[in-house]
Amino acid sequence: MAYVDFVSKLSNSTKRDYVARVTQHDKAECSEIAIQYGKDYWDGERHLGYGGYRYDGRWRSVAEAMAKQYQLKEDARILDVGCGKGYLLYEFTQILPKAKVAGLDISAYAIENAKPEVKPFLTQGTAAKLPYPDKSFDYVVSVITLHNLYNYELRRAFQEIERVGRGAKHIIVESYRNEREKANLLYWQLTCRSFYMPKEWEWFMKDSGYTGDHSFIFFE
Repeated sequence: MAYVDFVSKLSNSTKRDYVARVTQHDKAECSEIAIQYGKDYWDGERHLGYGGYRYDGRWRSVAEAMAKQYQLKEDARILDVGCGKGYLLYEFTQILPKAKVAGLDISAYAIENAKPEVKPFLTQGTAAKLPYPDKSFDYVVSVITLHNLYNYELRRAFQEIERVGRGAKHIIVESYRNEREKANLLYWQLTCRSFYMPKEWEWFMKDSGYTGDHSFIFFE
């Protein structure tokens, strides 16, 4: 496993008022709404989730960096676990015109409102049980998704990503390195179930048999 950062610059460009997240609204009530992963989470008010998750091209640079890092071929088979509205997958189709993409997300709303060009290739489901044959994909990616699983689901998700991948794999999860980042993560998150420091995440990945790369999002 190697640590390869693709999204910290993108994540750090987002301005967050951590204290307001827990003082201006009932955080528990917001989380109850968010974990339904419906319209409120994706396209409702900011305190309930993304505050409007719309295509703006920001994932193009991430797709380009991943394709370069892993030397993906034009006709690569790519799976995004936790694909949301499919924006990252769409970018892969633009830089790798012959790529065959697939995406899985727990949210029926996200899939129904996905980028039209990739919507036919998206499936509703859980990362803990991927509906694909062994070694189906040249690249499997999961971006800020797996921390939303309970630990007993998490192990299975790592194993499933390993199972369906025949090439490169990359997982990005939220984590913390100190007490300030832990507090910020707890303040900001709405859907997290697994809270681990980097060494804990890396132990979990290795113990689950995951051999791909990884990186973390920190709330500084």
